[in-house]
Formats: sequence, C-alpha cells, structure tokens
Amino acid sequence: MKQPAKDFHLLNTVTDYTRFVGLPPPTHPLLTVIDLALTRTTPRPLTPVVQQLYTIWLKKDFKGRIHYGHQAYDFNEGVLGFLAPGQVFAVDATLDVSRLEGWMLVFSPELLRKYPLGKKIAGYGFFSYAVHEALHLSAQEESTLNGLLHSIRNEYERPIDAFSQDVLVAQLDVLLTHANRFYHRQFLTRRTVEHDLLTRFEALLTAYFAQHHEQPLPTVQHFADALHVSPAYLSDMLRTLTGQTTQQHIHNALIEQAKRLLLTTSLTISETAFRLGFEYPQYFSRLFKSKTGLTPAAFRFSAQ
Repeated sequence: MKQPAKDFHLLNTVTDYTRFVGLPPPTHPLLTVIDLALTRTTPRPLTPVVQQLYTIWLKKDFKGRIHYGHQAYDFNEGVLGFLAPGQVFAVDATLDVSRLEGWMLVFSPELLRKYPLGKKIAGYGFFSYAVHEALHLSAQEESTLNGLLHSIRNEYERPIDAFSQDVLVAQLDVLLTHANRFYHRQFLTRRTVEHDLLTRFEALLTAYFAQHHEQPLPTVQHFADALHVSPAYLSDMLRTLTGQTTQQHIHNALIEQAKRLLLTTSLTISETAFRLGFEYPQYFSRLFKSKTGLTPAAFRFSAQ
C-alpha cells in the first residue's frame, strides 16, 4: 500500500531560512551566520523541513533528537551537525532549547557554483545521510571552528564588494577542511553504518553525473533496476522521505550538472545538451528555463 506523502516546509533561499526561524533578512543573499541563542523562542517545526541549502551548526545545551532522513540523528552529546541541500529534518515535540547556545552557518549552493569547492563539498561524508550521529569535538577543535566562524562573520558583516564572495568561499573552504579532519579523526575507527536505500540512490545519482562523457539521459527505471526495486516503489519511498519523486531528483541533479558545465567549460549550449544526454537541445533549454527561470545562455551571461 502506498504511504501518503507528508507535508513539508520547503526552504529554497537563505532569506527563506531566516524568515522561517523568525530572524531579520540576511546581510548577504547567499550566506548567513545565526546566533542560536536568538532562536530559543522560535516555534519548533514538527512538520518535516526540506531545505535547498547547506547548514553547519555548533551547539551547546541542546537536549533532544532531530529526525534526519528517516532515522534519528543523535545530538544528545554531539555538538557539530551538517545538512546538505535536499535533505529532510524534523524535531521531537519534547525538544528543549531553553539554554541553547552556539552558531549556525547557512549558505546557498549558488555561493559555491563557480569555485572548486562547489565540486569538492560533495565528497565530504559528514553531509551524507549515512551519518547518524553528530561530530564530537575536543575543546581545542571547538576553539578552532569558533575562530574560523568569527572570521566568516566579520567578512559577512562587511559591505559587499568585488572580493566578498571570493573571501567568503575561501574561508568556508578552510572551515570545511578542518571539519573533514575532525570527522576522520572521529569516525575512521568506527564500524561503517550500512547505507540505506536513499543513501545508495544518492550515491548512484552523483556517480552518474560525475562521468565526463556523453551518456543517455538517466531514467527512473535505470535507478530502480540498480537498486533492485520497482520504479513505483522507489518514487513512493523518495516522495515519503523527501517530498520529491525520483524524476524530480533526477531533474535537480541534471540542472546542477548543467550549471557547472555552463560556468566552467566553453561548450556551446547544444554541446552541453548532448553531453548531458539530450537528443534535442531545445528540450534541454526548455527544461533548464522551467527549473531556473533563465535560458542556458542567459544563465551563463548572468554569471559573467
């Protein structure tokens, strides 16, 4: 029997996020730093939340559990947590944040689009659904991240100029490199958590678009066969967990790859379409505009 799809809060932009937690609009449109003490009185979302944003947070005095994907993400002792675009979270009604302290860094994938970090971030395992516990930090590691966050906050609060994005991305790269160091220190010696169906689907999707040669457009049937489930079951599972069908996930990944090719290669629009597997470039242009509001040519021009 099909399970009914859940209602979801969808947060597409950094402004959506600050509005959702009851804070003023961000100073920078693609990144914000939030003092978690200011969110203590914000109503907790009991309906699952899907955000098309990256989130990193360092918390203290936080009592409760966040449901991450379809399992509980343990924050009873851990302090550092991560969410990637398209992932889902919800909280228990008994969550106690009356003494919550710490910070949250929220940023859009668009911030990284033209930088090597835009590709490198996909390889950081702590953003994966396969991780079901927070990252525990020593006092020294916590101090290191707080110092890096302080530098990001200082840059974030400066008036935006031609170098702002370069500096923010460079600082963010350093912070994530340290997080990766701490992650490997903690988890490399532990038993690997068995990947669930959603994690394996995400890995297959990422691997498909990581190839650098022309290939057919991926289909729902392709991924269902690879995961040994029916197409209907796969779409129902994804819709229940993420609010999106298999086809929507494929289109999202397709558009992200198209953006990278448009910004980082000299391929023509037709060549980009063929590289992605479209038989007719016109169909690629229509899909791209329906998802982004811009034609591929206009998107490339707007980023210059």
